[in-house]
Amino acid sequence: MLRPGPAETGRLPLVSAALRRTPFGGHVAITSDFPIGAGLGGSAAAGVALAAALSAARGPSIAASPDLSAIAEWSRATEVEELGVAGGRQDHYAAAYGGALGLTFGAAVSVERIALSDACRTDLESRLLLVYTGESRLSGDTITAVLTAYRERIPRVVNALDRMAVLARGMRGALIAGDVTTLAALVDEHWVHQRALHPGITTARIDALAEAARGAGAQGLKALGASGGGCVVVFSPSGESARVAEAVRPFGEVLPWRVATTGVEWSMGAAVSRHAPKP
Repeated sequence: MLRPGPAETGRLPLVSAALRRTPFGGHVAITSDFPIGAGLGGSAAAGVALAAALSAARGPSIAASPDLSAIAEWSRATEVEELGVAGGRQDHYAAAYGGALGLTFGAAVSVERIALSDACRTDLESRLLLVYTGESRLSGDTITAVLTAYRERIPRVVNALDRMAVLARGMRGALIAGDVTTLAALVDEHWVHQRALHPGITTARIDALAEAARGAGAQGLKALGASGGGCVVVFSPSGESARVAEAVRPFGEVLPWRVATTGVEWSMGAAVSRHAPKP
């Protein structure tokens, strides 16, 4: 949200970093209902909304014809280059574009919008539980450790990342087919390989949550983001989400969520970023 008045540079590091990249003479404020350090890409969503709002405030031609990829890249550069937070591009593109996406990273980023059927969207929203463990974490140290291991070609890390890439392509196919049960199995295997990347990716609380969820019939689960805390997504069998939710409730808060159909939205003076949790 942008309002007339002096720039609010001292209150939030993200605001200060953004204004170093794009000077603005007005008042800048961010509001968010994301739990901090939850693995939901909240910092990227805030950065994308801030980028869009600054663009809208600086010129109607930009706001009228947005370049979502440019906004995503600006947000990521602000976070990485200005704040020194290690991280990739996926969160920023998810917030900018919204919906289900197939992202391919190379010299450039290829964005494929995956059209979800109404039945698939309903199935996802009824069967996926989003559980916030209450364990806040910062992902930068974990990401840096994994990147270092990859550059050093540590076999455990290289093999896990290779398999995770294959699984991601399978998830894309499952979403296109509207097959949430297959998606659950792929996500479940993804968690096995994600855990192999670094010992700090799981926690005792996440492990206990996973055991309770599986005991109640969960078909798949994984911690979101770089983990070490934050949120866990749990796939319940069709019609059994209430039973699985009851089993995991001692280990965290079940958060409301829905599939985002749009990405960042803005008008002159304000921007809002909405996106679904990443796998």
